[in-house]
Amino acid sequence: MSGGQDILKLSESDVSKMLAAGVHLGAKNCDFQMNQYVFKKKTDGTNIINLKNTWEKLLLAARVIVGIENPADVSVITGKSYAQRAVLKFSHFTGSNSVAGRFTPGAFTN
Repeated sequence: MSGGQDILKLSESDVSKMLAAGVHLGAKNCDFQMNQYVFKKKTDGTNIINLKNTWEKLLLAARVIVGIENPADVSVITGKSYAQRAVLKFSHFTGSNSVAGRFTPGAFTN
């Protein structure tokens, strides 16, 4: 997925940052569609997410976002309090629209 470019390959630094952030820790319940991303299951039932698959999906999302000509057409939305800072920072640096907090259903369609 990295397209053969060394800069996009998963490095040890990237893995250590994702581990420090807890990206690899999943929920205890696992849907059948999520099984392909689970690396292992801990003894307490917590799923460990495969970081290589996570990295590939991040690259895919980045390529989709880069493909959009006008950054203002991208909307980043969160309702979770712990994700609001990340959404606001992402929107600030990319020029996209952000909604941090309550999102009114139907805001795009009505």
